[in-house]
Amino acid sequence: MFQTFRTMRIRQRKSSTMRELRAGISDGGIEIRESNVACNLKMRYRFLLAGIVATVMAVEPGFSQSSVPTATGQSSSESASPTLAATATAQDAGVVFVEGSVSQVVVVREGKRYRVDLATREIHEETAAAVPPANLGAGSDVAAASPQEALNQKPSAAVPVSEHKSARVYKPGDDMLFNVPTGRPVERHGLYINFTHRFPYEAAFTGPGRGATLLGLDDFSVSSLGLRYGITSKLSVLAYRSPSIIGRPIELMAAYNFLSENDGMPLNAAFRFSVDGQNDFSSNFAESFELVMSRSLGHRAQLYAVPTYSIHARPLLANPGDSLADAMPNQPCSAALAAGIPASFNARPCADTFSLGAGASVDIRPTVALIAEATPTLVNGRALAIHRPEYSFGIQKKIWRHAFTFAFSNGPGSIVSQRAGTRATFVEDSTADKPGGLFVGFDLTRQLF
Repeated sequence: MFQTFRTMRIRQRKSSTMRELRAGISDGGIEIRESNVACNLKMRYRFLLAGIVATVMAVEPGFSQSSVPTATGQSSSESASPTLAATATAQDAGVVFVEGSVSQVVVVREGKRYRVDLATREIHEETAAAVPPANLGAGSDVAAASPQEALNQKPSAAVPVSEHKSARVYKPGDDMLFNVPTGRPVERHGLYINFTHRFPYEAAFTGPGRGATLLGLDDFSVSSLGLRYGITSKLSVLAYRSPSIIGRPIELMAAYNFLSENDGMPLNAAFRFSVDGQNDFSSNFAESFELVMSRSLGHRAQLYAVPTYSIHARPLLANPGDSLADAMPNQPCSAALAAGIPASFNARPCADTFSLGAGASVDIRPTVALIAEATPTLVNGRALAIHRPEYSFGIQKKIWRHAFTFAFSNGPGSIVSQRAGTRATFVEDSTADKPGGLFVGFDLTRQLF
């Protein structure tokens, strides 16, 4: 009863600190929530340590308050200064500052060591492999050691394997570089929105009055919208639609991420299968198989390769009707030439194609990246009047769950089967996909939850 009364007194005296830190112990670990205190790093450590000490003293039945001396020789229950108590009882509380780190501490609980990262608010349990053998001693084990013995072992500068791998893996900000997919994994039950704008009707750098039309931004755009949902952290589905001006295609997709550099694999890899149909998924269907591969160059850059096989791909055409409500012409594969495009292009109504998307993303700032991509069609490109590869380059800004990409491109299509098409067939100008025909566009993506 006396012990319970003293515990209540300690918790009352630490209440202000606990409100700022909102730290608690649950399931054998420590959960750190955001602090509303705008203080320097040294004071933040003191508040953190005081909160941990108060919590351990409050919930640990075998922890004796009177056995914890303060800097003045008084017991912690008699001290009114949380800073002094925290300084004197760090070792008994099972807290160790990581040497060489300004954002991590190690907490020892029931013989186990937990590394708490204040910057990312993540907690990782350290295994025996994370502690050098010299520190462990012959035949010792971290999980089996007592808290005091585990605390006396100097924490290794190494981090757990999963955390160490993650620190060297690049994190793309968007599902696409511009048109080429990145294979970015999703969170389980996460919902993502992708919104793309292309302005292909005017070239950005050629023609009169480029400043007057703001590099073509004053003209009509091809705006597409998609939603992606993570069924699991590896399996996701996507529904995507482009507007009437480009044929009203709707695309349905399933993707599975089966390799990850975070798991120690040499690269990231995802398989994607999609079906799209024009006129709101009622005609001119195409099916596509993609293998999205990426490789990190440290945590600041990533390379991409996306081989894609499309069955019954259609030429990339603008809606030839007088009204946007008009349907795209049907393109039967048995026809000699495609409808809705001059015969001089010699475009077939459909073809099975193979393309190879390639790209790179390089961070020049922690939240700013330069991106570049190209998608040459290696098989049956000329059958769809594709004479030059689609390519794009631009800049991307990443802010937490949001990304904005501004780029120049010659490819207005973002549906998988249209991705390798260029502006030449879209505006019916065989030279429009040259560098002088580059247009502006941008992508927006946001993780809703």
